[in-house]
Amino acid sequence: MISEFLYMNGYGLYVWSAFLFTLLSFSILYTIIKIQYVKERNKFISKFGALDSKKAQVAKTQNINKEILSSTQSI
Repeated sequence: MISEFLYMNGYGLYVWSAFLFTLLSFSILYTIIKIQYVKERNKFISKFGALDSKKAQVAKTQNINKEILSSTQSI
């Protein structure tokens, strides 16, 4: 019963290798994104620290932050 499920009428090798490739690709993508997120979060914390209202106003006046805020508000 289990071997029939794994064999899948001769298509098992293709199906399981495609499944493994997809799982591996998603895992690598998740890891890369998580590493980049931690880097960016650490940069933000080192630049602004605890973001009080005065620092938030300074951040809103910067051009790059204006672009980010304008694009996320439409979502």
